[in-house]
Order: sequence, then C-alpha cells, then structure tokens
Amino acid sequence: MTTLTVVMIGGLVVIISLLVIRLQSGDAPLPAEITLPAGAKAEAVTLGPDWIAIVSQDNRILIFDRDSGALRQEIQITK
Repeated sequence: MTTLTVVMIGGLVVIISLLVIRLQSGDAPLPAEITLPAGAKAEAVTLGPDWIAIVSQDNRILIFDRDSGALRQEIQITK
C-alpha cells in the first residue's frame, strides 16, 4: 500500500465519521442570538435576508429579527 492510499482511506473514514455524528443530532442548529420561547423546540431553521424563521415541534413558525434576535412574529400552523 502506498502512503497516498493510506491517507485517502484515513480521510474517508474521518469524513464519514463526521457525517454520522452530525446527522445523529436531532436538534436543528440555531444561531447564537436566538432564544426560543419556553416549551418550544426547533424542528427546522430558514434564513432570510433580515429574518430567521424557526418551525417548532408544537406547530408554530417563529420569525426572529436576524440582527437583534427579537421575536417579530408568531404563526400558529393549523391542521
């Protein structure tokens, strides 16, 4: 085996390990300036030009200001 082969196999193992670790995390990544209301748990995050939308597990869409992190709007999703 050549050195290049060993390095490539090692790199592939590292990349696969990082993907597995990252995808196992069930929490949506939130920017540091965002604080969710009590009882809300993020399911998805969408970034806009000056806002951040977070879909919570309790069927709400929370719109936050991107600069200040203040809650702008809350939308209840009906079934």
